[in-house]
Amino acid sequence: MFVKKEQLFVEFDSIAWEDKGGGIRRKVMSYGDQIMGVYVEFLRGSVGTLHSHPHVQFTYIRQGAFRVTIGEKQQVLKAGDFYYIPSGVIHGAEALEDGVLLDVFSPAREDFLPKI
Repeated sequence: MFVKKEQLFVEFDSIAWEDKGGGIRRKVMSYGDQIMGVYVEFLRGSVGTLHSHPHVQFTYIRQGAFRVTIGEKQQVLKAGDFYYIPSGVIHGAEALEDGVLLDVFSPAREDFLPKI
């Protein structure tokens, strides 16, 4: 099952995994028009390729360590750290060990929602 727009309560195990390939899978956990929360698992060595989008994003590293690129800057971050990505800035992440990211986007990313 996929989460419904503005669903008030979401149980982790009730949401289907989306396999993104290359050792990455995600669950859209909650969203409304202005915000979206996404749970993303990476296997060590997996790469979230460089990309950009019009959404503002911040990410909490729940588990693991990642080499994060934002624009021209790069830094290794670990569990407990956050990073912020302004709208339109090229960014990506490489998992240095198995890890989990919690991404928050504003506004919600319609391209992450199932096609009906």
